[in-house]
Amino acid sequence: MRELVVEADGGSRGNPGPAGYGAVVLDPATGETLAETAEFIGVATNNVAEYKGLVAGLRAARELDPDAVVRVRMDSKLVVEQMSGRWKIKHPGMRPLAAEAASVLPPSQVTYEWIPRERNKHADRLANEAMDAGRRGRQWEPSRSTADLAGDTGAARVVGDAAAGAARARAALASAAAASSGTAAAAPSSVPASAAPAAASGTGWGASADLGAPTTFVLLRHGETALTPQKRFSGSGGGDPELSEAGRRQAEAAAAALAARGTVQAVVSSPLRRCRETAGTVAARLGLPVEVDEGLRETDFGAWEGLTFAEVRERHPQDLDAWLASTKAAPTGGGESFAAVARRVAAARDRLLAAHQGRTVLLVTHVTPIKTLARLALGAPPESLFRMELSAASLSALAYYADGNASLRLLNDTSHLR
Repeated sequence: MRELVVEADGGSRGNPGPAGYGAVVLDPATGETLAETAEFIGVATNNVAEYKGLVAGLRAARELDPDAVVRVRMDSKLVVEQMSGRWKIKHPGMRPLAAEAASVLPPSQVTYEWIPRERNKHADRLANEAMDAGRRGRQWEPSRSTADLAGDTGAARVVGDAAAGAARARAALASAAAASSGTAAAAPSSVPASAAPAAASGTGWGASADLGAPTTFVLLRHGETALTPQKRFSGSGGGDPELSEAGRRQAEAAAAALAARGTVQAVVSSPLRRCRETAGTVAARLGLPVEVDEGLRETDFGAWEGLTFAEVRERHPQDLDAWLASTKAAPTGGGESFAAVARRVAAARDRLLAAHQGRTVLLVTHVTPIKTLARLALGAPPESLFRMELSAASLSALAYYADGNASLRLLNDTSHLR
């Protein structure tokens, strides 16, 4: 089931006074803005504007996917507590608005979370844009909006999977407490299986944490191909090169290092040949089978496949500039944007976490999937993809804990190749 995040806000310059609301729908895996809405609503109170922002945000999410699980984040304690059912709605003017919000989507699909005001900047900016437009006698226009936080390095809101940590922590801890007390309790449907507490502590990569053994992904980039030393774009949309002689030696070195550590319990590979060859070498050494997951394939670089960066700069300069400026831009000729890759990789991550709870799993994959997993674990902005270096046959490691948080333990280790 798809998950969406709604951030909503409303304000009034006078309370009551000229008022407006803003709401944004986000992809929780990538931080990508999927929809924005804002409106000047005339003279109203702050609370009325906040409720109207909530209704608009929920409607925008419903238009994207009526079956989605929606996590609402607002800095209005009143709205969050009332919509969660913990506070009574005493003001008669608020009851119709709350009822309207509750009717947009089935209550079982919506959860509410309070966040500090500084983490709700996008929706706050939209609300202020709407009020500014009303002051000029106009309505808010999406084409004039500058509220999107993309590229705003001063923004306090965390973009990425780490933003979901607190909510998942509460659900995981509640489930753990119920289990320890013998009470049967089902986790909310919005909490992935990966958030369930692990049962046993481990050693090595899977060292014990406060909430039990994490699920650990050891990330191995494939060995070199003939294209690797030439720094050519080599994704999933062109040829499917095999390992070079140097790449096969690198795979053997990685296999020896992982066998010496002795904690890998499963091996999963990208479907591309260079990864399957690397994974096969390691798995043979470890005595394990190789599982293939399509979600771990490299980006499709479209018309750039097989070209160097300089060649792409010469042939497709405008497309390259757009690609470097935004993870939503795709390579020339029907390639795959980094935002699309992030959605695919996040889905693969969740599948594998659900299948391998509390275990140490080797994922043999490519540059972009590894960087994306690291970025999502850190809650880092999309542009961080361009600020990580990954060598052929390098090792990285991520630990995913029962409280919903993740830890980057290792990045680009090449000590086994020396």
